[in-house]
Amino acid sequence: MRNLLIAIVALLALGITVLSVYLTPDDLSRCQEVPSTKTECQPADAILAISGGNTSIRTAEAITLYKNGWAKKLIFSGAAKDTSGPSNAAAMRTQALAAGVPSEDIAVEEQAQTTRQNAERTKQLLVETSGPEAKRVILVTSAYHQRRAGLEFRQLVGESITIINHPAPRDPDWPTLWWLTPRGWWLAGGEMVKIIAFYAGQSQ
Repeated sequence: MRNLLIAIVALLALGITVLSVYLTPDDLSRCQEVPSTKTECQPADAILAISGGNTSIRTAEAITLYKNGWAKKLIFSGAAKDTSGPSNAAAMRTQALAAGVPSEDIAVEEQAQTTRQNAERTKQLLVETSGPEAKRVILVTSAYHQRRAGLEFRQLVGESITIINHPAPRDPDWPTLWWLTPRGWWLAGGEMVKIIAFYAGQSQ
């Protein structure tokens, strides 16, 4: 009985680890704070942050990347639930301006209400912001959302643009021990359902 319990705990721990790694890809994990000549650590053409979850934390990470020289352009995407007020993208822009980012380096997309719409509506904006020669875009969102967001963007922008995943750190919605919280399981389960829907051609 004891051995069976140990085996179950070990399998559960393995499953949690695999799920954590799968949901939170970070293509910059082996890079320093600033870009380098390493292929995977070279500067991008733009940094694109999408709203949702803890939007201010996602925005802050995009700003940090910008200030560290990862790209010369910031793109913010997302509508607000309350459409009578400012969009999430507008709030993200305000946060960036307050942090000292020049207005000419910021572009916003204010209509997207889903991850797929974020991808659809920023595709042309990427070209307008960074030029038709844009090849590399750093995508910033919450860690639990990173895998699905990357899948949606890669599908819609095609092979001409490389999407570089980089989740925002220190998100209270997704702590290191996320599996000890009901919200952690809610977020992880919800993302897996939506990823399955993506592969089934029913993404949102």
